[in-house]
Amino acid sequence: MEPTTHVTALAGARLLRQQLRDLGKAEAPSTLLANVCTTVGIADRYFTLETPVGLVYVAFNAHGLSAVQRAETPAVFEQRFREQFARAVYLATEPPTAIAGELRRELHGDGKARVRFDLRGLSEFERAVLLKALEIPRGEVRPYAWVAREIGNPKAVRAVGTALGNNPVPIFIPCHRVVRSNGQTGEYGLGGEANKRTMLRAEGITLERLQQLANKGIRFIGSDSTHVFCFPTCRHGRQISNAHLVQFRSEAEALSLGYRPCKACRPAKGA
Repeated sequence: MEPTTHVTALAGARLLRQQLRDLGKAEAPSTLLANVCTTVGIADRYFTLETPVGLVYVAFNAHGLSAVQRAETPAVFEQRFREQFARAVYLATEPPTAIAGELRRELHGDGKARVRFDLRGLSEFERAVLLKALEIPRGEVRPYAWVAREIGNPKAVRAVGTALGNNPVPIFIPCHRVVRSNGQTGEYGLGGEANKRTMLRAEGITLERLQQLANKGIRFIGSDSTHVFCFPTCRHGRQISNAHLVQFRSEAEALSLGYRPCKACRPAKGA
């Protein structure tokens, strides 16, 4: 080997050893852990969003929205998330434009938003309840018993209430649109009944009218021109003029008078 070549090789070896020693002193970027965990699917990201009930924390992953919660601080939210889902959640440096845009459109009722949800970990029954609640149009409500009947478990009204109360993605899976048959709004997992009423009013529902009907024992309304009956908030029912409005205390009363259940809101079995 030529002397010059030998010297060059020794210098290269010394440089390589120095670089290897320096590598042990290097610090990983602060975002590395979060990036790796979320990429392999063992952690979620989150951002904050303003809603009618205030600021909420929205968690998401490759499957869709995984949680919507209120919390005093980001640290409190992160701790609650870990306890509930047994995985970490990290603040997104920038809210994903597509997801944030869909959620804002949903909040403002601008068309049908295409929001996906991560409902892993829920039972088949719980998923059925939440997906049925998702079918209730904005500005309308249905009773707990309706959800139970629609999913094929008419006696499971209490269990339906429990499943809705444990909804991990309130607001966007609209459990606030499910109320008691007696006209009371009922409980709400995202801050209680007051927030539920706030959400319903934000969608244009006149709660006072519903309560007045409930106080009189009125559960359904119909039109004497079409002989179709609906839930009071149904978009078709709201079009009935006072001159043709008929009120019913039960579906049995409406059916006995020859009225047909609305095919949109399905107020009776088999509608």
